[in-house]
Amino acid sequence: MPTILMFGIAIVVILLSRSLRVVKEYDRGVIFFLGKFTGVRGPGLIILIPILEQMTRVTLRTITMNIPAQKIITKDNVSIDIAAVAYYHIVDPEKSVIAIENVDSAINQISQTTVRNVVGQFSLDQLLSQTLDINAKIKDVIDGHTESWGAQVTAVEIKDITLPENMQRAMAKEAEAERERRAKIVAAEGEFQAAVKLGEAADIISQHPVALQLRTLQTMAEISVEKNSTIIFPAQFMTTVQEAMKMIRGDGPA
Repeated sequence: MPTILMFGIAIVVILLSRSLRVVKEYDRGVIFFLGKFTGVRGPGLIILIPILEQMTRVTLRTITMNIPAQKIITKDNVSIDIAAVAYYHIVDPEKSVIAIENVDSAINQISQTTVRNVVGQFSLDQLLSQTLDINAKIKDVIDGHTESWGAQVTAVEIKDITLPENMQRAMAKEAEAERERRAKIVAAEGEFQAAVKLGEAADIISQHPVALQLRTLQTMAEISVEKNSTIIFPAQFMTTVQEAMKMIRGDGPA
């Protein structure tokens, strides 16, 4: 009798362990009764009918999926390696279990194919300058496929673009030439502006001849600050200076 009782207790414990499930807040349980879908349960404690009911656990959290690097030929026939990353989450646990066998693998495969097809529609310059638009287009195409699987793609980002070495050298030369062009343009604009200002200064000095002598005196004063400086004054310059000083004092002719 005790043996039968212990055996019965063991069976009850086993059945209870198989019937009780704890589903976390970020999970859901897809329930099947004799192979037929009956509903989605959770989160919390779930009681299943032993043997008759089975549960498949599905996570609702956002999943980060790496899209491995693959060789792609752009629209302008440049061979590049592109790696990307996709973010998605399950919005319909029922479809993610019933509509497709392995939703994670399916999204990974369709993502690789979509990246290759979409990137191939753009030239290399467009790929480098319009990355945000290309990411959005890839996301929309993938999301169109995964909607029927109960999954939603929230973002796709191209994270690495590897160019051939000859293309890298060509782009480096182009960038260097562009920087030199900009430097020459800036220098030319500076010379032009300086020439304009010098012309304006010449016009002012031509109207006031004494201003030239005053400017010369100021320049000499700046030179005299340096030690061991020798300044030679022409005789006619001294006469002009005396006239300038008289004009400043008001002693000159009216």
